[in-house]
Amino acid sequence: MHRRIKKIAVENSDVIIKKWLEEISEKRKNEYTSAISEELFQSTSREFVNVIFTSLDKNGLTPELEHFSERLINLGWPLTYITDGLHSFRRVTIDFILSQSEQIDSEYFSTILNTVDGWVDPIINRLVNEYSGSWEHTVSLQRVALQELSAPLIPVMKNITIMPLVGTIDTERAKLIMENLLEGVIKHNAEVVLIDITGVPVVDTMVAHHIIQAAEAVRLIGSTCILVGIRPEIAQTIVNLGIDLGKFPTKSSLRKGFETALELTDRKIVRSKEKDQVVDQLLNSLDKE
Repeated sequence: MHRRIKKIAVENSDVIIKKWLEEISEKRKNEYTSAISEELFQSTSREFVNVIFTSLDKNGLTPELEHFSERLINLGWPLTYITDGLHSFRRVTIDFILSQSEQIDSEYFSTILNTVDGWVDPIINRLVNEYSGSWEHTVSLQRVALQELSAPLIPVMKNITIMPLVGTIDTERAKLIMENLLEGVIKHNAEVVLIDITGVPVVDTMVAHHIIQAAEAVRLIGSTCILVGIRPEIAQTIVNLGIDLGKFPTKSSLRKGFETALELTDRKIVRSKEKDQVVDQLLNSLDKE
């Protein structure tokens, strides 16, 4: 019985493919693939349905299927194109086989459903796994990249480094800030570290606690931490919460913090006619950070 059903599908593959292409072409008018060119959509869809037919009796595990899925993933085609296409293939194939049968009883109908499901389900599972694996890999790479960028320590001058913080600080990120801060201070032999919180939207008790811990850790290894970028609303919040930031210097702007850092490292800005412009450009660039 199964061989007969398969024979009907394979011998009439051209008809099934034509009906399938008509159905998915009609659906794409208002959906996710509408931005894809008609030529690319048609060629990809024909390749897709040919891969399906080559996978009918191989549990969906063929080199053609693997190469096809890898190419779609690399090109950024949505997973819904795959799943919708396979569900449409299931429906079109079942309808066609039923139309070729002279007499249909419940047992034959059930056999057709089970047979076609046996073709389609392994392919869906394989392709979904391929997509999931690709997404997990991409997300993992993005997570690593974000972690590297979320707490950078930038050396700006001998013995002076800056850590600009942007966005919300949670417990996991606070741990990363602490690690990067201590490693960077030792690596760059920093005497002064400027922690810039200009880009931190909210400074609550937890955030302040993490910053104090980081500053204290820097002090214990022989360096000084200056907290810069304290906006008026942040200062008011800190006062209202009763948070004590008196253990290390604080400045309202990166420019003022940098000037303090120079003093702490026995340096100062000496203005001269030749260097005024260069100094002003440096300080103005710090103001814009």
